[in-house]
Amino acid sequence: MKQDSLLITGAASGLGRGFALRAARPGVTLHLIDCNENRLKDTASRTEALGARVFMHALDVTDAPAMRSAIEGIGASGESLDVVLACAGITGGVHDQPGEKGAPSESEYQVRRMVDVNVNGVLNTIFPAIDVIRRQPVASDGFRGRIAAISSIAGLVSFPGTPSYCATKAAVDRFMVATGGNLKQDGILLSSVVCGFINTPMVATNEFAMPGLVQTADAVERIMAGLEKNKRRITFPRWIAMGSRLMDLLPIGLSEPYYLNQPTGAAGSMPVVEKPSSR
Repeated sequence: MKQDSLLITGAASGLGRGFALRAARPGVTLHLIDCNENRLKDTASRTEALGARVFMHALDVTDAPAMRSAIEGIGASGESLDVVLACAGITGGVHDQPGEKGAPSESEYQVRRMVDVNVNGVLNTIFPAIDVIRRQPVASDGFRGRIAAISSIAGLVSFPGTPSYCATKAAVDRFMVATGGNLKQDGILLSSVVCGFINTPMVATNEFAMPGLVQTADAVERIMAGLEKNKRRITFPRWIAMGSRLMDLLPIGLSEPYYLNQPTGAAGSMPVVEKPSSR
């Protein structure tokens, strides 16, 4: 698999940083995108120390014009994009509402922000990347380039503990797999990464046991191995994915009571996406 030039979103931490550190070496060019400029600078510094040529873009993936300008600029400069990794994403759970009769729920802001980052942020990465990759010659491996987006096993179920996260990750998975069938004919591989809990800052404040927790470095290796095998869907841990698919086949009246009576994702056990201060 040709991987001399990589574009990585969410590169300031977690999987994005893990991919950057794994790929960094002399002769490799990294285009790193994240909205947290300070942490992004740290990733850039670490990867440069490993010999990579690094271009840093302090951007919010929800800013479609800025994302298109940055990514199209890569192609305009004569650079290629061998691998694109759309890792930027956020999560959040339900919380108890004030009052005795307030059922656990998400705020409207959290739902809309989740859709904007997890779905629109992926599209804002993928569409300009496709335009750049389409203009590239076919490499010796038969592809012009590869694009992977991080979905989740949560996208396989309708889990009351984190509704909008499930919805956004399901959307990413379906889009990547469905669109990939056509784009493969153009020499562009689209892959959906359907993963479980990965030990990143995103899950650090979860107040429950996380079954099948995978370390970041191990997750990075599994994903890159899947891309090298041209997998359209990269799934791990498989036992959790299989169990989730079976749960989703059950009538709602059977699956929902189980979900609502377990500690995983219980109200208040996951972070909430806070609306920024108006100051």
